[in-house]
Amino acid sequence: MQKDILLEVNNLKKYFEVGRGKLLKAVDDVTFHIYRGETFGLVGESGCGKSTTGRVMMRLYQPTDGEVLYNGKNVHNMNAQEKFAHNRKMQMIFQDPYASLNPRSTVREIIGEPMEVHALYPRKQEQLMRIYELLEIVGLNHDHANRYPHEFSGGQRQRIGIARALSLKPEFIIADEPISALDVSVQAQVVNLLKRLQKEQRLTYLFIAHDLSMVKHISDRIGVMYLGNIVELTESHLLYKKPLHPYTQALLSAIPIPDPEIEEKRERIILKGEMPSPISPPSGCAFRTRCAEAMDICAFQKPIWREVEKNHFVACHLYNG
Repeated sequence: MQKDILLEVNNLKKYFEVGRGKLLKAVDDVTFHIYRGETFGLVGESGCGKSTTGRVMMRLYQPTDGEVLYNGKNVHNMNAQEKFAHNRKMQMIFQDPYASLNPRSTVREIIGEPMEVHALYPRKQEQLMRIYELLEIVGLNHDHANRYPHEFSGGQRQRIGIARALSLKPEFIIADEPISALDVSVQAQVVNLLKRLQKEQRLTYLFIAHDLSMVKHISDRIGVMYLGNIVELTESHLLYKKPLHPYTQALLSAIPIPDPEIEEKRERIILKGEMPSPISPPSGCAFRTRCAEAMDICAFQKPIWREVEKNHFVACHLYNG
């Protein structure tokens, strides 16, 4: 059965001017698509450009080049009326639940504000009942509606952020590292909540994270980013079973295995050095300065993005032969 593509990112670039004529290439020619109803995971080290990609998709940043298509419509070329209608369909859950919530507003005001902007409920009582319903959906209760963000734990604040994202009944949600600021004991609860909401409300997710072990449990497909580029993309189970790119292999080797005997015997891949600056990235393959498999061609020729196996794409000279 043909899958329905909800969102497409085509040759997306986002550069920032950093003075003296220099450009920081945060996102450099990224292409992928997301099917309706799936969770697409975007992973990589801090500074690789994954959050910037999400913010361009949300129109928080204008792209330097390329396009983001939602149901075939370029989100950056909409008129004011189209943008207003589109905002209901696409929402974002931010990394820091405390910084993304207005400390001077009650939970009721935080969740209710998007409803008022879009005039969803003409009667205040209807809006209040919807706020109560959303609080229950995310695991909170009516009493929390009149409290302020500082009165909650990190996990509870993130649940409020999720409730706010759901307030306009969106189709697509970008979750920008929604669990990285939470205690480990709370992370699984939030991931399970997101999975349940996806099933109940037929949501589509872009799940941005640096923790591959957690992404595995929620994503259908995963794209691995390095220095502004996607270097590998495939279905979640294939990525964990047979990672192709040396960078993906290194990320997966860092995931601890809950078996002392296996953990002791397995070989860790330690990357040498730090990730280069996106202001002056290496020539050719951006990963070559840290790659144990680097060849002469890697220094001057950028690897071609190609489908090595069915639904398994990689950009690496090891597979260009």
